[in-house]
Amino acid sequence: MTLKFTVPGLSEEQAEKTIAILQNRLSQEQEAALVLKHAHWNVQGPNFIAVHEMLDPQVEVVLGQADETAERIATLGGSPDGTPDAIVRNRSWKGLDLKGRASTEDYIKALIDYYDVFITDDRKAIAELDELDVVSSNIIQDHVQALELFQWFLRSHIA
Repeated sequence: MTLKFTVPGLSEEQAEKTIAILQNRLSQEQEAALVLKHAHWNVQGPNFIAVHEMLDPQVEVVLGQADETAERIATLGGSPDGTPDAIVRNRSWKGLDLKGRASTEDYIKALIDYYDVFITDDRKAIAELDELDVVSSNIIQDHVQALELFQWFLRSHIA
């Protein structure tokens, strides 16, 4: 990767490593929005409307996180890749185990598992970013806080 610029106080090497981590996070954030929308469309059964309506705000927040991550990549002098190919190319995580129509409880359980992976991957990124760029680390920390809240909503729904 060749950068034409980066932010003051960050070396090109630090920026490149940070951008690579953020690109991976961007791809997972974009996939998560698709996964959540898929669940929104396919839940059925008891508590359908509650779960259906609970998922849309999560989609919006995760899309906002993707936008923030992409803009940080650009701020660092990189070029965020938001294509479907990038999601596939950068995929290093386990996807959603559930496809098609299923009960609200089955989708909630699958989403809880999906969030386990997503949050864990974000926390690993935070540990790496803490050494490279505290600003980028803080962005992902804020994302994790929202994801943990959503996962709590899901867990509480079936408790």
